[in-house]
Amino acid sequence: MCGRARCTLSAAQAARAFGFPTTTAAAAGSGGGAGDAPAVRTLDLDRFRPSYNVSPGAYLPVGTVRAQPAAGSDGGRGGDGAEPVIQCMKWGLVPSFTGKTEKPDHFRMFNARSESVKEKASFRRLIPKNRCLVAVEGFYEWKKDGSKKQPYYIHFQDHRPLVFAALYDTWTNSEGEVIHTFTILTTRASTSLKWLHDRMPVILGDNDSVNVWLNDASVKLEEITSPYEGADLVWYPVTSAMGKTSFDGPECIKELHMGPSEKPISKFFTKKSTAHDQSVKPEKTTLEFAETHSSRASKVECDESVQNQPEDVNQQHGEERTTSSTVKDEPVSLGPQVIGKPQSIKDEDTMTSTGITIEKQDDFGIKRKIEDTEVKAEMMENSVWSCSRPTTTKKGKGAKAAPDGQASLLSYFARK
Repeated sequence: MCGRARCTLSAAQAARAFGFPTTTAAAAGSGGGAGDAPAVRTLDLDRFRPSYNVSPGAYLPVGTVRAQPAAGSDGGRGGDGAEPVIQCMKWGLVPSFTGKTEKPDHFRMFNARSESVKEKASFRRLIPKNRCLVAVEGFYEWKKDGSKKQPYYIHFQDHRPLVFAALYDTWTNSEGEVIHTFTILTTRASTSLKWLHDRMPVILGDNDSVNVWLNDASVKLEEITSPYEGADLVWYPVTSAMGKTSFDGPECIKELHMGPSEKPISKFFTKKSTAHDQSVKPEKTTLEFAETHSSRASKVECDESVQNQPEDVNQQHGEERTTSSTVKDEPVSLGPQVIGKPQSIKDEDTMTSTGITIEKQDDFGIKRKIEDTEVKAEMMENSVWSCSRPTTTKKGKGAKAAPDGQASLLSYFARK
């Protein structure tokens, strides 16, 4: 239970909720409501301040059974039994053994778990004779949704008061002031409220359970403190402003209408992100298609430029991709030799022969195409292999530049 409630009940309304008699019936014949008051003893009711947003540390009307006064106004003694009493007490238990100089913390024990109430000294000693009732019109609970918390107001559908099972104690401070405090028992959440919270106050839903809690100390707590499963317990969302203790008034219980169009802010950003992705995706796809098309076009041009190469040269597709130029329809005879890859040259990036530079081609073969075009153009002009064209050679390990006097591929391989 979160520790917030609404209590704007009059003394007579609280008395009726506790099952105590009132003077309403006697005053009904006079035609007025002035006689509507508790017909039982009341204590410190002037301390009670009606509020729509009650928190621990505030005074609330509490119903209990006390021994009758030791002496009456006439000097005689009262009855030997007990009588019902309505007294204002502070919400948030301060055990009687608390030091007189200590500052009380009413938020420390404003609730007590009914499952373990017999195990703690602060509560166990109160069960036999210090039971009480607390009446409110409703209480608040928060539903967590990520970092956001939405408060809900929980009440009876017919707006009758809720009566909670509670325990009280008496403490005297350093100034000699006697302070009565109480704690509300809690239990596991009912089936219908599990979605909201895992705990709820022990609600005494009828007069029988109220009488048993107040007067029958022999009854098992498990029978009284079970969750209230009645279908008349309802709820609805309210403003989050009531999370502040200073916020008070009817606005605290005003229903907050959450239409179907209202969605968490996290979903809003998710939609924005999705829309953005959809708007960018076509552009990205178009760019990737253009790059792929360009790469394929370059590859086709490269393949066309080397399609007439010797077979043994075209088979070199491993770590190195090197090719040799073949000039068609030229009156140059190289004899019966078959020109292939030089076996004595390893891991070289370049090879120079009669002015022709064969370099390691890039991924798309662009450089290779340009050099082949230049070689073919020069050969068509001179009709012979020439070494007059200056070349730029990238030397690898063990590679040597060809001498200026070298005239043919045949002499180059013969020298090697």
